[in-house]
Amino acid sequence: MDLTGPDRRSAGVPADQATIRRSNLSLVLRHVSESGPCSRSAAAVETGLNKTTITSLVGELQARGLVKEIGPQRAGSVGRPSLALVLDGSQVGALGVEVNVDYIAAFATDLAGRVLADRRISFDAMGNDPGRSLDKLAQVIGKTVADLGRLGVALAGITVAVPGLIDTATGTVVIAPNLGWHQVPVADRLRSAAPDVPITIDNDANLAALAEYRSGVAMGTPNLVYLTGEVGVGCGIISGGRLLNGADGFAGEAGHIMVDPAGERCGCGRIGCWETKVGLAALVRMATPDHAYGVGQVVRDPEERLAEMEQRRAEGDPRVDPAIAEVGRWLGRGAAMLINLFNPRVVVLGGYFAQLADRIIPVAQTELDRLGMTAATDRCGFAASDLGFGAASRGGVHVIIERVLSDPTTIPIRTP
Repeated sequence: MDLTGPDRRSAGVPADQATIRRSNLSLVLRHVSESGPCSRSAAAVETGLNKTTITSLVGELQARGLVKEIGPQRAGSVGRPSLALVLDGSQVGALGVEVNVDYIAAFATDLAGRVLADRRISFDAMGNDPGRSLDKLAQVIGKTVADLGRLGVALAGITVAVPGLIDTATGTVVIAPNLGWHQVPVADRLRSAAPDVPITIDNDANLAALAEYRSGVAMGTPNLVYLTGEVGVGCGIISGGRLLNGADGFAGEAGHIMVDPAGERCGCGRIGCWETKVGLAALVRMATPDHAYGVGQVVRDPEERLAEMEQRRAEGDPRVDPAIAEVGRWLGRGAAMLINLFNPRVVVLGGYFAQLADRIIPVAQTELDRLGMTAATDRCGFAASDLGFGAASRGGVHVIIERVLSDPTTIPIRTP
């Protein structure tokens, strides 16, 4: 996936008129998106297209509900005011949803980035079979789609984030260890929730990394590593401004690197995976063992679990601070491996890592300084995400918007 710009054909490669038209529509739409309000004349100059072509392209983009004109605006102190082109986000929307061990999140914006929906509900996906979890996910999608419909917004697509290995071509979750999912055809199961809307399934850490690259604390940083702080630990890698997927789209499963051969058994079935040391389940097991995952029937949102820890800490519970420090040490050890491998400029900590960053990062940094290659670690540091537990759903929205910018013809022309 190219995150840096439109898909451009090499010079000299023949293309039919429809392809040229589609490419030019993308060029104009992306220019309006990135440059802000601009006149048709300015768009012609800056894209290299003639004014007649610009007029035709703008007319089609307006018919598809993608751009509108505002104004009049004056470009300088002299001259006649002109109308300015801007994104028309009021009619086209994008929806990202995430299912994780203990919650479902939904986040929607219009094309211009205006937030239309942002919700998260507690749900025990670990304790339910895939069918029931997908039924609940379909309910959340259906409700959000209905809410957007009442606002007059048509969805350009839905991206579903799942913590596991994903066959993106078929929309199948190959394996999601912490959910207990194996070969689950998620896209097929969810289509009835939003008929005629394209549904894409992707890994949660990859989507969260994309969100950070597009709009987070590391926005625009072409080389970054994002680590999810959930029950499991995922890793999304942006390298050279592109998401690193690997041959089968499975790159970034850092949580299942073995770090302790004598450690705990992981949800994937192996022993001593990194997430058994730094995942939220590990922290809960050390700090509040009476409320560990799998103990009792109460479903708690991650933020509620963290709030409980803070309450116990305030009351003098001696287990909380050592547990957080232990997570920090193992986080630094794992981060050292990732920095040595991928040479990023920043390691962004998401999920619960971000909420405990003031106590986790100093310990992790000490371990990183001890174990990392000096030349690489000296130029890389930790940063706490500010996107919360919904980072993956936000990344899903960016995927859809990028698809529209790359091919505006995916949005149908509206009849008057």
